[in-house]
Amino acid sequence: MSSVEPQPTPWLQSAKIYLHPRAITLLFLGFSSGLPLLLVFGTLSFWLREAGVERSVITYFSWVGLAYGIKWLWAPLVDCLQLPILSRLLGRRRSWLFLAQTMLLAGLAGLAFSNPLEHLEFMALMAVLVAFSSATQDIVIDAYRIESAEDRLQAAMAATYMAGYRIAMIVAGAGALAIAAWVSPTPDSYDQSSWRVAYLAMASLMLIGIVTTLSVSEPNAILMDEETLEQRNKVIQYSEKYAHLPNILSRFLSWAYVAVACPFIDFIKRYGKQAVIILALIGTYRISDVILGIMANVFYVDMGFTKGEIAQIIKIYGVVMTIVGAGLGGILVNRFGVMKILFSGALLVSLTNLLFAWLATLGHNTTALTIVISLDNLSGGIATAAFIAYLSSLTNIQYSATQYALFSSVMLLFPKFLGGFSGGFVDAYDYEWFFISVALIGLPVLLLIVLAARNIKPSNENEN
Repeated sequence: MSSVEPQPTPWLQSAKIYLHPRAITLLFLGFSSGLPLLLVFGTLSFWLREAGVERSVITYFSWVGLAYGIKWLWAPLVDCLQLPILSRLLGRRRSWLFLAQTMLLAGLAGLAFSNPLEHLEFMALMAVLVAFSSATQDIVIDAYRIESAEDRLQAAMAATYMAGYRIAMIVAGAGALAIAAWVSPTPDSYDQSSWRVAYLAMASLMLIGIVTTLSVSEPNAILMDEETLEQRNKVIQYSEKYAHLPNILSRFLSWAYVAVACPFIDFIKRYGKQAVIILALIGTYRISDVILGIMANVFYVDMGFTKGEIAQIIKIYGVVMTIVGAGLGGILVNRFGVMKILFSGALLVSLTNLLFAWLATLGHNTTALTIVISLDNLSGGIATAAFIAYLSSLTNIQYSATQYALFSSVMLLFPKFLGGFSGGFVDAYDYEWFFISVALIGLPVLLLIVLAARNIKPSNENEN
């Protein structure tokens, strides 16, 4: 990222960035990325419970979500490993995308033909396959986005990706349930065949991602810079130094150094002491909305909102406003630059969290809930689009998959840990003070953004 922020451009010209082919591509890839998530979480839990599976067993299925949190462990494979035949036909990124998407299609079809009352172990295995393939797809899409366009386009691509992702979550949630209910001959009782049809329909929608992968072009080949070549030469010297070891062990150690160690060493070398500030910013930027999100559904129930009200206001207005916010964020980043919108987004998120404290004093009020959810999701969409653009600018294009997977994992670790104490805080101090505290805890992020912006080093520009 350049140390000089871009000069503002006309609003109409800024909005035209969404007509760029790469931005449109990310809309469809975002749909492909968002579709599997609920199919191994909320929707699958609904299916299992309707079939009569015990709650304690259903909660074990949530462990498949660990694949999303540890995806950085196999991201180096995605960066370095060439797939036989597929890499030659499709290229490095598209070959991995195609493999992950076909595995997702197979996994969802496997879930469709599973019977939780007879073959629960097989269903769990298929859920693991879907989660692992979905996390792998996310790794590749992030790398594809970073490598296929310059920094100016990253926020717009993030916005269209988020739009596709949210639409897919509606389809995989309400859509799958609607199909199962429509097909079932007895809507009030469990019917295995209706869930088979619903999950086969979801599996068929993965063809959207596969067709997109086969239709788009591969990002330009990445040429090694001098620093990367120097690191590779060190690997050769390392291999020669330990040539006395078994050949397989020597080759594995050399590969591990290039694929795993080099991306992390590169980040520290490029940013030096500034890396500490950057990692602190990454680890805390979303702290307000993550902690609030953990208590949000409990809060709605305690305020007396019904399932129908929550579904209509949060799942419709909320999703729409998130998509609008992400779109607006992409335009603002293109017009004013990443750091200014990163700062503004963080400030807006903290301020809108205070609206929940106001809502807590009103109790059950659907008009107030609509206003709060709309403004909060609009702010969250702006902040997220800017944040994704910022993370992309930090990534060395030589190690885009590995470094971005690391960043996206780090950004949730501390907020999720701290959020675990939110229920006890509410019990002690009530909701009003909880939301005020959540808003205040997001303010130090503003200082980190200012500090991070002082010594911005140029990132790798992509031309495509």
